Amino acid sequence: MKPQPIAFSSTDDREELARAEVYGVLAHLFVGPPAAELYEQLKLAPTEAPAAGGFLEGPWGEVVAAAQRLSRDEVAAEYDSLFQAIGKPEVFLYGSYHLAGAINDKPLVELRDDLKRLGLERADGVLETEDHLASLCEVMRFLIAGDDVEICNLEQQRRFFRIHLQTWVDTLAGEIEAHPRADFYRAAAGFLRAFAEVEAQGFDLIE
Repeated sequence: MKPQPIAFSSTDDREELARAEVYGVLAHLFVGPPAAELYEQLKLAPTEAPAAGGFLEGPWGEVVAAAQRLSRDEVAAEYDSLFQAIGKPEVFLYGSYHLAGAINDKPLVELRDDLKRLGLERADGVLETEDHLASLCEVMRFLIAGDDVEICNLEQQRRFFRIHLQTWVDTLAGEIEAHPRADFYRAAAGFLRAFAEVEAQGFDLIE
């Protein structure tokens, strides 16, 4: 099945808020092992995708099935084995690594310039750099659901997505899916890839 683009409209539209919710879920899934409350919600979630489009239903169903099949402790151990390490992790969740081959490289500098232009900065106490997948998803959620229409609008969403996410999320998803220890996160990566495809199609419609 091919991705069907979402017809983006205003930030009060139910479909827009569903997009923001998906970005929020992805941020929670990739910032660390799912919190207990979120994991219980995933286990009980309907297999219907949380955003419009039948293309997402299969990948979302895989996430729900993985949550039902695996314990939260197993998922936490998987997260640690894939994304956490004292030295080099198995899979990097940082855009600069996938775009430039090293963390804290030029793409991070460019991202920080864009965030400054949007009036955003890393919160105190946040250890991950701004190009971490979860941080970028949070920015997209803000650009969709925020109240300041000068910043939170479709053009800003499209620009940010294309420069800072679309350029590397497919590569990241492929690395996770190919990893022999990936199970829950193989499903999460598949949903990430599918959602990014739907987003890209939707942004193409507004050109």
